[in-house]
Amino acid sequence: MASEHMELNGDADSNAEGEVTPARRRGHRREPINMNHYANKKSAAESMLDVALLMANASQLKAVLEQGPEFNLYSLLITLISISLTLQVIVGVLLIFIVKWNLNDVSKQFRLNVLENIVTGMIFIIVVVNIFVTAFGVQQHH
Repeated sequence: MASEHMELNGDADSNAEGEVTPARRRGHRREPINMNHYANKKSAAESMLDVALLMANASQLKAVLEQGPEFNLYSLLITLISISLTLQVIVGVLLIFIVKWNLNDVSKQFRLNVLENIVTGMIFIIVVVNIFVTAFGVQQHH
């Protein structure tokens, strides 16, 4: 009866008693993870977050520009937002290069590792700059 159950459910990796072998337990895979595919997904997620932050910074820049130079932190905020926007564009370009290179190619792994470290450092700087932009930012009055 156990073999009929296996055939109906398509569970070919069960033993004679109908137990699922370790290879078929939830979350286990037979083939190794394709690190290039994983890295590309990670870079794509970083790019989407970068785009979201880019849009938020553009909105903040608009709000500061609408307040005008009479706003006491005008120059500081314009500078911080400009730094953030510039770094985000650079990170976006670097992520494009990271995605295009094959992580499985051993000759490119060192360069990819350096680029990943640069991107990580730049993202940290972007986060710190945006903390200050938020702290000193202008509140739009409705």
